[in-house]
Amino acid sequence: MSDSKELESISPYGPARSTITGTPLSKEEIKKYNDFFSASLYLSLGMIYLRSNPLLKEPLKTEHLKARLLGHFGSAPGQIFTYMHFNRLIKKYDLDALFVSGPGHGAPAVLSQAYLEGTYSEVYPDKSEDEEGMQRFFKQFSFPGGIGSHATPETPGSIHEGGELGYSISHAFGAVFDHPELIAVTMVGDGEAETGPLATSWHSTKFLNPITDGAVLPILHLNGYKINNPTVLARISHKELEHLFLGYGYQPYFVEGHEVESMHQAMAATLEHCVLEIRKFQKQARESGKAFRPMWPVVILRTPKGWTAPRKVGDKYLEGFWRAHQVPITDVHESPEHLKVLEKWMRSYEPDRLFANGKISEDLKAALCPTGQRRMSANPVANGGSIRKPLKMPGFHDYAIKVEKSAATMAASMTNMSHFLREVMSLNPTSFRLFGPDETESNKLADVYQAGKKVWMGEYFDEDADGGNLAQAGRVMEILSEHTCEGWLEGYILSGRHGLLNSYEPFIHVIDSMVNQHCKWLEKCLEVEWRHKVASLNILLTAVVWRQDHNGFTHQDPGFLDVVANKSPEVVRIYLPPDGNCLLSCMDHCLRSANYVNVVVADKQEHLQYLTMEEAVIHCTKGIGIWPQFSTDRGEEPDVVMASAGDIPTHESLAAIDLLLQHFPELKIRCVNVVDLFKLISHVDHPHGLNDKEWVSIFTDDKPIIFNFHSYPWLVHRLTYKRPGSHNLHVRGYKEKGNIDTPLELAIRNQTDRFSLAMDAIDRMPQLHNRGSAARESLRNEQIKARNQAFENGIDPPFLKNWVWPHTGLWKQTVTRLTT
Repeated sequence: MSDSKELESISPYGPARSTITGTPLSKEEIKKYNDFFSASLYLSLGMIYLRSNPLLKEPLKTEHLKARLLGHFGSAPGQIFTYMHFNRLIKKYDLDALFVSGPGHGAPAVLSQAYLEGTYSEVYPDKSEDEEGMQRFFKQFSFPGGIGSHATPETPGSIHEGGELGYSISHAFGAVFDHPELIAVTMVGDGEAETGPLATSWHSTKFLNPITDGAVLPILHLNGYKINNPTVLARISHKELEHLFLGYGYQPYFVEGHEVESMHQAMAATLEHCVLEIRKFQKQARESGKAFRPMWPVVILRTPKGWTAPRKVGDKYLEGFWRAHQVPITDVHESPEHLKVLEKWMRSYEPDRLFANGKISEDLKAALCPTGQRRMSANPVANGGSIRKPLKMPGFHDYAIKVEKSAATMAASMTNMSHFLREVMSLNPTSFRLFGPDETESNKLADVYQAGKKVWMGEYFDEDADGGNLAQAGRVMEILSEHTCEGWLEGYILSGRHGLLNSYEPFIHVIDSMVNQHCKWLEKCLEVEWRHKVASLNILLTAVVWRQDHNGFTHQDPGFLDVVANKSPEVVRIYLPPDGNCLLSCMDHCLRSANYVNVVVADKQEHLQYLTMEEAVIHCTKGIGIWPQFSTDRGEEPDVVMASAGDIPTHESLAAIDLLLQHFPELKIRCVNVVDLFKLISHVDHPHGLNDKEWVSIFTDDKPIIFNFHSYPWLVHRLTYKRPGSHNLHVRGYKEKGNIDTPLELAIRNQTDRFSLAMDAIDRMPQLHNRGSAARESLRNEQIKARNQAFENGIDPPFLKNWVWPHTGLWKQTVTRLTT
């Protein structure tokens, strides 16, 4: 093998042109590769077009076609070409490899390989390797009751569906972290390469340790067009493209052309060179014990879109043009002429010769396909739950915050929880990582660095030793890209490990759609019997809306909860622990769970603590409960229910109860706190939901409920609209009002402060009549005074900021009153 001269043409046509040259394949091997390529392409077209007559034993007729033609052919040839050539190297070097299909709707490529390798028929026996099984295999594709046109969870060997573009590289790197022998062969579509998440994810090599991690071999597939436009990277010069990847830190290797036989030699030589480079880097690092960041290889594969299709159909371009992107010939039902073109094209792949009764010859399969778990479609890493081991968990009770008096102890819940996370990381040094966009320190989680520092394969300065917490062999993954962090985490857990993403609450919206896609993946996995459960995707949101007063309006958005609440109740959970012990209980539960997206919302600043650890475990187990220490209604009908969800809303709700009792000591108030948000929804719609009897026992069906909520108030109304007495529910939450505020002044803007809540409660109790007027006027005066002091001094008045629950023995007083 040797380096060729500089490549100049950017046309996909002509004989092969490649950076690495050589002839590793014999003529007999090339013939086998031609046959396997043809068989794969035939299967790809069959999936798109055929409902019956799978081997074209009869002349093709419209009744053999699917009534609705769906699917994408354009990227299939290049992906198949890469897949089958990497199989040779798996067999030659006994590689542990995974295939990640990045181009959108890339399923025909990977499905055809799973079928030819025999994996598909193993997991779906009715899709057998015979004519009848092939017919079912074709019919199910993009068909009602069948499977989608992405590499969906039903696809053996897939950890990346590719429904939304941009995440193939980050998923691949997530999969190879802590899998030192794994190579993730990752196809990147040139349309996909235009997305922001994909562009940033190239930097993942700066976090890849060649001693402890595997490798990603990206294949940038330049086939020239998206749905209806040229792609950017396919229309720039070789030099510019080469410089781009050198700048990213990769060594690019080009393979380009159209002539199949010469392309076989070029691809075989190039992929082998890349594998040997990867093994050389890993050997050097592992034998020396010194990690370094090499120029990892990337292959730039340029082939025509819809490679091997007719160049033209009528006077319209097909191969090498955007019309090959989806269904290549769309009017075969209406045009007998074009139906004949399709038939001729499909027969050119010689199905009658290559498939004996629907199965390729054992000789061809044995020559080109690995066996057992070495098949990329059967790699257990792609069914990560099958190799997942439970985390070794410390006892979270050991990290309890001591609470001697409820709502009188101040502590930093997040800082305390970081001690627990440190121990989780220490006990699981190769199967747990913490991910986040440059915010671990800011989010008060720095204690984890004692167990695992931040992964950093870049340059070090002397000053980095001053609190930088950088290390090559680290466990904390930080890059200022929520997309990349989320992609890494998804790849990491889908391949059998565990993790946690921490982020500022307002900017988690950056990955709304990524979380959407993961939720859909999990939900679909529930329908696939052979898919094992993976560790839950855990998201910890902090720097919350109510404590972004100093950063201003741009940093104030709690709406991620609305996004999550839209997803299937089978796979999502939302927790709002009110204090540090509840946070520990919730986090322990989430880290032990599987097949969920868990969202935990907790502020990072110091807060009042309410529950002992024993009380916290009981409260979190129930998910919702009446807090008797702040209630005065025991054994009687309450006058009002004061409810809350979230640590800061809970604080203000309790302060409002205090104000009410100062003015009306005889009031019968019920205090309710919600940890598990989905307790509010009907049990018919969510497995965590309360039934109506349980709801009424907590909230009543005829008393006013003043509910102080962490996020947008409409979400609670949406979740509770079916509930008895729902018209009595009055929710206060963030109403998109903010600025540079003090914490209390921000709450006042949104009517979630103690004064607003107390006045709202007074307004909802008509039995007070005019007795409430003086109290209301006093509360309004105090509210205005507090706001003016904030404007004047820049901080909240100390007597408000430092408020603690003053009613010692309130529960006993209530009991005494009832028994007197």
